Amino acid sequence: MAKANPAPLGLAGFAFTTWMLSMINAGWYPAAGMGIVLALALAYGGLAQLVAGVLEYPRGNTFGTVAFFSYGAFWISFALFVQFFSKDVPGVMVAWYLLVWGVFTFYMWLATFRGERILMYVFLALWVTYVLLAIGNFGVGGFVQIGGYVGLITAILAFYASAAAVINESAGRIVLPTGAPSKSA
Repeated sequence: MAKANPAPLGLAGFAFTTWMLSMINAGWYPAAGMGIVLALALAYGGLAQLVAGVLEYPRGNTFGTVAFFSYGAFWISFALFVQFFSKDVPGVMVAWYLLVWGVFTFYMWLATFRGERILMYVFLALWVTYVLLAIGNFGVGGFVQIGGYVGLITAILAFYASAAAVINESAGRIVLPTGAPSKSA
């Protein structure tokens, strides 16, 4: 019996939440909109990705398990931090938090090189997003906004990857190409 692919769920949860936060980081909307981001970070970006990560485990997908569970935990930690713990935390600590997530994302990006190109692009864009946001939180002006724009690109790529997985499976053929590796790779 075939098992459903949890990756499109995890990618959609990641994309939606990333898009909403990135609109604030890019300066499109004020921080007053953070409440909806936090709700998404807990429910869709957090919980849905945790579920996707757990569902990847019995499929034997180490990458999917680690990626979805980790980024689900990222969104939950982000929501908890903003809501309850951010008041007295210096910006440099936020910068280090983002930079360490960038380190994690860098080696996850390296793990995508033999897979679908779309995932390589998602992780590359996410890595750049984390680095830019970290630089901005270290106090370099304008980098949070630039990181917000790259975050929007990251979200678009992740939405595409999610849509491609659902649409291609439903159609029984490639409708949205993902740059899948050849069978011999």
